[in-house]
Amino acid sequence: MKRSFLAALILLLSSQSLGAQLSYTKGQNVSPGYEGWEQNEDGSFNLLFGYMNRNWLEEVDAPIGPGNMLSPGPADQGQPTHFLPRRNRFIFKVRVPADWGDKEMVWTLTTHGRTEYAYASLRTDYKVDNMVISSETGALGAGSSSPESRMNVPPVVRIVGDRELTARVGQPLTLVAEVTDDDLPRCSNASRCAAARAARAAADDEAADDEASDDDASPSDDAAADASLSADASDDAAPSDDAVTDDATADDATADEAEEDTGPKLSSSAMRPPSRVTVGKRTGLHLSWFVYRGPGSVDLEGANVTFRPLQVKVWEDTRTAMNSPWAPLWSSPDVPEDGMYEVRVTFDQPGTYVLRGRADDGALYHDQDVTVHVTTLLP
Repeated sequence: MKRSFLAALILLLSSQSLGAQLSYTKGQNVSPGYEGWEQNEDGSFNLLFGYMNRNWLEEVDAPIGPGNMLSPGPADQGQPTHFLPRRNRFIFKVRVPADWGDKEMVWTLTTHGRTEYAYASLRTDYKVDNMVISSETGALGAGSSSPESRMNVPPVVRIVGDRELTARVGQPLTLVAEVTDDDLPRCSNASRCAAARAARAAADDEAADDEASDDDASPSDDAAADASLSADASDDAAPSDDAVTDDATADDATADEAEEDTGPKLSSSAMRPPSRVTVGKRTGLHLSWFVYRGPGSVDLEGANVTFRPLQVKVWEDTRTAMNSPWAPLWSSPDVPEDGMYEVRVTFDQPGTYVLRGRADDGALYHDQDVTVHVTTLLP
């Protein structure tokens, strides 16, 4: 009898554990979140918001109105209407006066038939600064600090050209932005990042030579990707450069020599899931464009807006080999020498879109928006 009861109890606990671990690609709602507040020089405050889209693939839309509103004040206070997958932190801020006191700002969000709320206040324990943001996004471990992290300031992105544009369905639109930064924090494991960039450059040169000698030759993108992954593979849980000992440096040199002799390999540790319980993010400057507001719904792949080149993800995609700073094997892309980033964006549905460019050094960020009015090809 006791054995039967024990077996039933184990089965019940196991089923509850499995239920708690379920994840979904689509069909789940988006939960708004309050990240904290910061004080401005004039005494006013910014209330910072983010969200959690419980889907891994589905990008959810919620137009401004009763199902996506802030109060008190106007319903539209700059919140997104297009929600990327999973956790998105520090997405927008609402400025409130210095005498805000103990009032609350409420963000109401209804998606997939479910309504949830985020309550923002000036409680002392919600105060954030650059160190808190760096820690919350995963650039710093919980409670950690360093002179470099304390000196770091956000990058600055500047849109080159008009902030309100027109485009036609199916015709690419070019966006140009300039990013400046203080070069802090350094790229996660700078030597590996340099090796990955060198491998990509070598592959590009080889592809150019092949094209020059044979019009039918194709660029060796696979070789570049393999070399890039190899350069970064053993760095999944590596400490910062400041913490590397002489022995570790010697080990890296030996490993690099072995790679040259035997070809690129992925270590077993690189293929294991991340072991830390909090989110971890690799540092390195990059600029990413994404849809912040858009009309209508999108399918699982978000195919109504296409960016070229592909953009680094701004949401916490922790799956291996994804183009995401939170993913194992990721290394930051090359930074243009002149700081100018160019992207081509194509729309397959008409309407008014707000595109956001986020400059991110891995710890801190800066956003700028562009509004695009998209029309059909026919008048």
